Amino acid sequence: MSETSIKILTYNIHKGFSTGNRRFTLHDIKQSLRDVDADVLLLQEVHGERTISKKRFDDWPNNRQFEFLADQIWQNHAYAKNAIYESGNHGNAILSKYPFISWENIDVSFMRTASRSLLHGIIELPSIEQKIHIICVHLGLFEHERASQLSTLADRISSHVPMDEALIIGGDFNDWRARAERYLHQGLGVREVFKSTGGAYARTFPSALPLLSMDRIYVRGLDIVQCQRLHDQRWDRLSDHTPLLAEFSF
Repeated sequence: MSETSIKILTYNIHKGFSTGNRRFTLHDIKQSLRDVDADVLLLQEVHGERTISKKRFDDWPNNRQFEFLADQIWQNHAYAKNAIYESGNHGNAILSKYPFISWENIDVSFMRTASRSLLHGIIELPSIEQKIHIICVHLGLFEHERASQLSTLADRISSHVPMDEALIIGGDFNDWRARAERYLHQGLGVREVFKSTGGAYARTFPSALPLLSMDRIYVRGLDIVQCQRLHDQRWDRLSDHTPLLAEFSF
């Protein structure tokens, strides 16, 4: 951790399985996240409970996936169920080295069969008394669904994030047609980090041969130091998405 900068990683972990659910990769994901050592992780498709998998895999963790990944590194975490079913649930998680002031889950489900939510946490960097709003996002697969969810996200920012407080939004936007910008740029003043530094959105899906720009990090009130797509042989085998890692300065 640094008193002048913060590293943020967003990653759809695909419930701890590789593309096509061919391999259980959660232990490798944990080690890879520890090696990167970001200050805050924004994770999507994280299992809270999954009784069937506990019986099928000998190395399935005894605690919930976000607790297993957090371990002793990210001691502050928030988890919100997006989808609830007979054998368990999964959703969004924010893991942080910094304490939470508060967090809240906003249900933006459009259909009962495809539950979605926005996980809004506020963390504080005690050494410099800096407040940062963190919103972890996983939007729907259909354009009309995402339009409603993006509108709710924009309203949430307008009503709950003061202009003089830092804001980071990250997650799986499922926005391969690049429509999110119209909701988030005008009036809200946020910038997409990878596009700001590289001129285009990062291609993050599917991980083996990324063609679609699904995962994003947006920012307001912080200076962008760098943003990179973690795309190599190691990461490509862990999930069907590629993570993004960004660094910001105060």
